[in-house]
Formats: sequence, C-alpha cells, structure tokens
Amino acid sequence: MTQMEKARREIISPEIQRVSQREGVEASFILSGLLRGNIVIPANPRHKGLDPCGIGQGLATKVNVNLGTSQGISDTKGELQKLAVTLKYGADTVMDLSTGENISEVRHAILASSPLPVGTVPVYEAGVRARQKYGAVVEMTPEELFEVIEEQAEEGVDFMTVHCGVNQRMLSLLKKQKRLTGVVSRGGSFHLGCMIHQGKENPLYENFDRLLGIARRYDVTLSLGDGFRPGSIADATDLPQVEELITLGELTQRAWKEGVQVIIEGPGHLPLNQVVMNVKLAKKLCRGAPFYVLGPLVTDIAAGYDHITGAIGGAIAAAAGTDFLCYVTPAEHLSLPDIEDVKQGIIASKIAAHAGDIVKGVKGAEEWDSEMSRARENLDFEKQINLCLDPENARAVHLRFPCGPTCSMCGPYCAIAMVKEYLSEVNVPSRK
Repeated sequence: MTQMEKARREIISPEIQRVSQREGVEASFILSGLLRGNIVIPANPRHKGLDPCGIGQGLATKVNVNLGTSQGISDTKGELQKLAVTLKYGADTVMDLSTGENISEVRHAILASSPLPVGTVPVYEAGVRARQKYGAVVEMTPEELFEVIEEQAEEGVDFMTVHCGVNQRMLSLLKKQKRLTGVVSRGGSFHLGCMIHQGKENPLYENFDRLLGIARRYDVTLSLGDGFRPGSIADATDLPQVEELITLGELTQRAWKEGVQVIIEGPGHLPLNQVVMNVKLAKKLCRGAPFYVLGPLVTDIAAGYDHITGAIGGAIAAAAGTDFLCYVTPAEHLSLPDIEDVKQGIIASKIAAHAGDIVKGVKGAEEWDSEMSRARENLDFEKQINLCLDPENARAVHLRFPCGPTCSMCGPYCAIAMVKEYLSEVNVPSRK
C-alpha cells in the first residue's frame, strides 16, 4: 500500500509517525494532508535506511539537491562526497540526474548511502541507453522507457520526475508560440525529440495508467515535471507553460484516484512580480498538491551567482505557499557543480526556505530567529555561531579580526554594548 492508501484506511504508518516527530505536529495532521494530497511522504519501502520526510502544506519548506554525473565526468566517489556535503548542510532530499557512463553505479551508491529520499529522472537513463544502442536518444522506445522506470523503482528510488504533460497537443502550441529560449527542460526535450522523430505520442501521457501501476506498486511519488517551463523571464507564464500545468492538474486527480502521491514541478525563470501568481495558479489548478520549483530565477543575467538569484525567487515562492525548493548552484547554466558549488547552493536555498517558513508561520521558524536575536542581544557569539546554518563559516568570519567581547565591525562603539552600559547606570523604574 502507498502512504496515501494507508491514510485512507486511517493507518498511522511508521513514516507518518517519523514525519510527525520531525515537524512537531500531530500524526493526524500528516494523515489528513496525505488524504487530501496536500502532503507527500516519498518513501519507497525498498530504500533501506531511509529517514522519511514530509513535503507539503503546513510543513517546513524542503530543499532538494541535484547530484549526478555528466558525459566525460563520471566519478562515483565525487558524487558521494557531494552527498556527504548535502547531509552536512541539511538538505531534505537528493536527486541523481546522472547522464554519464556509469549511471546505474552512481544511483546504487547514492541509494545505499543516503538516508534522504532519493529522486531520479528515468528518461535520462532511458535516453542514454538509446543513444548507446541506436546512436540517438530519439530512437528510444516506450518499452525501454518503462523498463527503466520499473528497474529504478525496484532499486528503491523514492520519487521520480516524469514529463507526462509533454504531449502532441502541447507540441502544436509550442510551434505557434514565439519563445525566446524554446525548451530548456532536458527531460522534456528527450520526449519532444522522440515525438517529432517517431510521429507518436509521449508514452508517459498515452500510457499514464501503466505508469500509475508501477508507482502504486512501489509507492514511488510522481513528481510531474514541467517540460515547458520558461527558460528566460521573457517566456514566463506563457501559453505552453500554463496549458501544461492544466494537464498536470488533470493527471494529478487520476493519480490520486489510484492512491499515488504527486508533486507538481514549476518554473523556472520568472520575474519577481509573477512569482506569487505562479504559485497560486499551480496550487489552484492542481488542487493543492505540493509545489516544487527550481529557484525560481528572477533575472537571467547572474551566471555564476544564480544561487543568489534562485534564493531571491525561492524566498518569495516559499512565502507564497511553495512547499519544495530545488537548489540552484553558482554553476547553473555554466558547468557541472563541484563540492563548493553544492554547499553554496544548499545554504542559499535553506535561507530562502526558512525565510518563507517565517511568513507561513511554520512551527519553530520564528522561534529560531528569536533565539538568535537573544544571543546577539547578549553578545553571545558562541551561541550565535552554533545557531547559524553554517557554523564553520560564521566562526571563521568572526575570528578574522578578533576584537574582545564585540565584533570588529563596531569594536568599542558596539550599539548593543553601549546601550547595555548606559542602562546599567540608570535607575529605570519598573512598570506596574
């Protein structure tokens, strides 16, 4: 049974209990969210050593980290080192997006080492296999794609990005739309290439019931991918993007009917003034299913600093109701990320997620900030450092220029220290 099916039978699973404990909410709250489809717990029973997390309404905003090899850069050890950084800095899930020569090896290693839910994009491996077998991704057959999906589910993958909204009707819309950046979804482009070359429908759309059967059998959460997400702010909220979202909303209801958990993926590149509207639109059209965004990136000019661009958009999106942020690293648009890129991407997205949680009133979010403020008022730098997202960096910065009980920015002219000293000399009458 899937987590959704268990919830329908009012079964409080161990996964529900664990998420309840982590979030500081009643198990009944998690169960209710699973019933409505507003909360998911990606937890394939075949993933051994999994520490499950909940994603959705009323829970802390979660952060996903993308790992994985690329053509010519296939280092399993290096990806495991990135996973270690992912765990150290508190990401909530990890996706293996490998397209290198050793896809299966990397995924097995990550699944064996990760207590976090692990996600994949199965069409990547299917496309790579097709290229190796036929010389081109576009020769991939539906049977070969479903074979990969089932294999990965059997191995224990917890959630999968599947581009089910990419269909022939959407292809016709795309041809009429004068986009600046066309299609930037790699998975979406694989499907489009096959559809154009073979003149057939996307098998994930045409045979959606078959996909649901696999997902239900292994309790794989389906992350319905946005193959037509905008790749530039000029293309934001255009017809292909919105029409695909409508299709995803329809598919969501079909999945729920079969007891399959669903996440909705969103943009992408959006100007600041469209972020909130896009979140509300996705929530409305997809009946409150957990919403998962890449960034979003609020300008296109920040190559090398897109972790910052993504954090700006991510904070606004999280505050508006987004449940799940895919991190963006400084290497976005430029390169495969290295270990430092992974760290910077996680920290930026964690800041964005927490900023959103304060606005949403997530339990414990504002209290964390208040505890930090009390430590600052008391000039307790050790406590401040320990409360940081990155204590090691905070300590190194603080000790860069030692300055006694205050920091080197203000030194003896520290506002907090001076006011404390003045108030200690004044007899302040107590309020009655």
